[in-house]
Amino acid sequence: LNVTDENFVMETLAGCTEYKSLLDVVVNAFYVRDGKHCLFSERNLYVVICYLATFQLKELGLQHFSRIVKSLDTAKMHKFLRFFFNTLNLNTWIKDEWSHFYDSLYVKENWIDPLLRWQPKVQQVIEQLTDKLNNCTTIVKTSMVTQPKEFNLTVPRPRAIPIPLPIPALEKSHPVPPSTYTTPKEKKQLEEIKIKNRQKAEVSVLYSYSSLSFIQSLCFGIFDLFNPLKFFLYSVLWFSLLTIIYTFPFQQIDNIPIKLNAAAILREGALYQRKMEQELKRVENLLRGARDPSEFLEWQKQMRGKDMEEQLAEIECKRLQGKLSHEEAVLAHQNVIQENKKKADLMREEKTELMHQYAEKRLQEQKEMRELVEQVVEGHKNAKQAKLKLQKYKQQIVQEVCEENRELLRQALEEEEEKLRKRYELIQQIRAIESLPSLKNKFVDLTETGGHGLICEMSIVELRERLALLRETQKAAEEERRDQIIQEKQAKEQLLLDKLDQISLFRAELGRAAALKQEEKKRKSQSGERPVKDERILNLQQKIMEKTMERKKQAELL
Repeated sequence: LNVTDENFVMETLAGCTEYKSLLDVVVNAFYVRDGKHCLFSERNLYVVICYLATFQLKELGLQHFSRIVKSLDTAKMHKFLRFFFNTLNLNTWIKDEWSHFYDSLYVKENWIDPLLRWQPKVQQVIEQLTDKLNNCTTIVKTSMVTQPKEFNLTVPRPRAIPIPLPIPALEKSHPVPPSTYTTPKEKKQLEEIKIKNRQKAEVSVLYSYSSLSFIQSLCFGIFDLFNPLKFFLYSVLWFSLLTIIYTFPFQQIDNIPIKLNAAAILREGALYQRKMEQELKRVENLLRGARDPSEFLEWQKQMRGKDMEEQLAEIECKRLQGKLSHEEAVLAHQNVIQENKKKADLMREEKTELMHQYAEKRLQEQKEMRELVEQVVEGHKNAKQAKLKLQKYKQQIVQEVCEENRELLRQALEEEEEKLRKRYELIQQIRAIESLPSLKNKFVDLTETGGHGLICEMSIVELRERLALLRETQKAAEEERRDQIIQEKQAKEQLLLDKLDQISLFRAELGRAAALKQEEKKRKSQSGERPVKDERILNLQQKIMEKTMERKKQAELL
């Protein structure tokens, strides 16, 4: 640009920046009201025209301003000038909005009044733009409209009736093996082992009770040796224990070793210790004159047995009621099957009628389809000529596009070669700078500090010495801790061994006591009478028999 044009452009840019808030009010309102369909990328164009009309119209003159307006798009300028130079808009909301930024009297005298004075002359320019818009006629290119033609479709072959699939035969089920109803050998072996163990337990049961009472009396005797009554009782127990030992020699039961961890050993040892304390407390209470709760326990056991019998009778009643409801459900199911058979016969008859109607409908549709195919074949012949013309037109377009692409590729290659050449020169310069020699060696004294002025500063030599002393102290602490851990481990192992000895003793005694209890229970069960069944159970069994007979009769009829 020359000097005058450059000055004009710079003044316009500075003015648009300075009065941006005023110009944004007008342009934003234009986009909201009349310029809804205008592009947002043309916003700066409207800002410049608004600035020239408001602040530079007097200096430019109407002739120069109209020349600038006419050089731009006619429709856009006509729409914006008609909106901006509207007398109603200038006197109302434009004046009010500008008064928010500047004094209202200043706005009216310096900007609104000059615009109103220029309004009649600008209106003439707007009329000229209106005439230009009315006189111009747009040339609309008419394109060839393709006429649709029917396709030449081939006649489809009639579909073959599908062959029905064969009904798959059910596979033969394997019979139940006879081993299902025979008891396994392992069960017999287990029964023999149980009998042998019971015989061994019967032999050693008396010894177990005598030894247990001796342990209890010995524990009390340590603390009450000076009590004459207790001392006499302990001596009698000791004499009876010696007599039983010589009369019935002890036969050890084969114990299968079980591997236990430390937690299990301590847990079981605590359990047996607690049981021993409870037993000692019970014996002490008896010595003091407490009552033996054996009668109450026997009565409690009998009452619990009666409750258990009632519960079993109630469970048997519920089971029989469930069986009765099952028989009733089977009868209801058979009745439903008969009703479904009748409904199925009716459905088959309706299906045959619908198949006949469907066959007639298909024949009619095939006739209509044949007629439609004949019409499409005639239209397909006319479509070939239009296809050839379209193909020639497309080939011509492709040739033009290929030529443009070649030119663009050539320009892009030239630009890329220029970039690579500049990059290569820059790399050569960097490598030349890097090849210059530089001093990198530096003498370091390990006995000096960094000189940063900190209290905790030290040299590398001092740091190494301190690290060596710290490693020695850590190693000594580790050795001490290791010795302590070994001692604790040995003490724990000794405790576990003691607990294991105690557990083995208690297990042997409890096993013998359990065997004796099992023998007593067996004798009581053999001597006792079988309980009489409840009347409710007998009634339910009779009803089930009747329902079963009725169901079998119904099945034979079906």
